Amino acid sequence: MNDLDILKASLKGETLEKAIIKYNAGTPAAYILGKWEFMGDTYEITRDVLIPRLDTERLVEKLVAILPKNGSFIDIGTGSGCVSISTLKRRPDVIGFAVDVSKKALEVAIRNADSNGVADRLTFFTCDVLKFAPELGDRFDVVVSNPPYIPSLSVDRLDISVRKEPRIALDGGEDGLDFYRAIFPACNKILYPGGKYLFEIGFDQKDAIEALARKYGAGSEFYKDYSGNWRVALLIPDLKQ
Repeated sequence: MNDLDILKASLKGETLEKAIIKYNAGTPAAYILGKWEFMGDTYEITRDVLIPRLDTERLVEKLVAILPKNGSFIDIGTGSGCVSISTLKRRPDVIGFAVDVSKKALEVAIRNADSNGVADRLTFFTCDVLKFAPELGDRFDVVVSNPPYIPSLSVDRLDISVRKEPRIALDGGEDGLDFYRAIFPACNKILYPGGKYLFEIGFDQKDAIEALARKYGAGSEFYKDYSGNWRVALLIPDLKQ
């Protein structure tokens, strides 16, 4: 079912007619409806957050699989909270922390955590990812992130519907790698020995992320999305602390 079909199934009459006009003008269906499905879970979606996408489900599937029993994770750039929340719903033994620079995005994520029944296991706080210098008493088994990874010059060439989404959630700097460079070295101090990084990446960024991992002495594994593109990077640093 495509986005237009979802609108037709969700709305009727004059409301549907107005929605189709907005959709044809480039407004994403998720913003028109104010909600969207991800991993079979329902999320409130506003213009302050990136719309959850099918390919990101691969990130959640891998996170669910690698978290140890009674483990913990920190989700950097959480947006709607979909990665954290859908993970917690499938792993009732784990806890999560979620970070975003946007207070409005965090407000949406907090409501989503509550409506999906995981608010008691998810802690939120505001932080600029590019200046991320965590000073948390806790450590984590996994640092997970679906950061902005589109090169700046490419953002303005995206489909109009994608450009309706927050640029802050899309623009990854000149080469699309700014956020990975910021997150990876900053977070070693908050990972348990044996801890891992799990990133969503652009379809053409595998080699660059692999090189970044080598720079910091980390091993790497990569996984494809449902379209056969490289989409998830698992980085395993050599932590001896």
